[in-house]
Amino acid sequence: MSDISDSLTKADELHFTRPIPKSAGAQMRFLLKQLKTTKAVAATLGISQRTVERYVKNEIKQPKPALAARLEAEVRRRWQPLVRKRAREQAARTTGLVIETRARFGFTAAPGTTDDGRMRRITQHLPPEYAQRLFAAQETGATEAQLRHITAEALQEIYFKDNGARATSLLVEFTDIDYVDFAF
Repeated sequence: MSDISDSLTKADELHFTRPIPKSAGAQMRFLLKQLKTTKAVAATLGISQRTVERYVKNEIKQPKPALAARLEAEVRRRWQPLVRKRAREQAARTTGLVIETRARFGFTAAPGTTDDGRMRRITQHLPPEYAQRLFAAQETGATEAQLRHITAEALQEIYFKDNGARATSLLVEFTDIDYVDFAF
């Protein structure tokens, strides 16, 4: 499961200026416009080229649930790339991210302190440099573990260490994620 990657993608969708197409025919026509050929759309969705043509002409209106899910996911992934890019650039340059999470945080700290992890609910603003690192990692295909490491490092520095004001030797682990949401 890719909690952090999915949350970043969901945060992108908050910036859409128009809703995605609702009907299967409109979604197929959008994919056809993006991918240029019915053959490419068929290969992407795992259906026949003739089925794509029938959806485009509105001869078929209701896809099966599995196809409907794949179709919507492909449309969402390609919808308004410039709006998505502009929002990410602004977050990476000036505004940063807000993370809201409920997860287990484990600690490695100085002797005599506890390292037992516990569930915490945290809402924290992360500066633009962490937004930039998360976006760059996601775009290069980073694994969920790598994204978790970047997020844990950001929370470690900003939330737990208070920008270096306390707990300088503290190391934070980000595990057992109940949920994570980003906004930018």
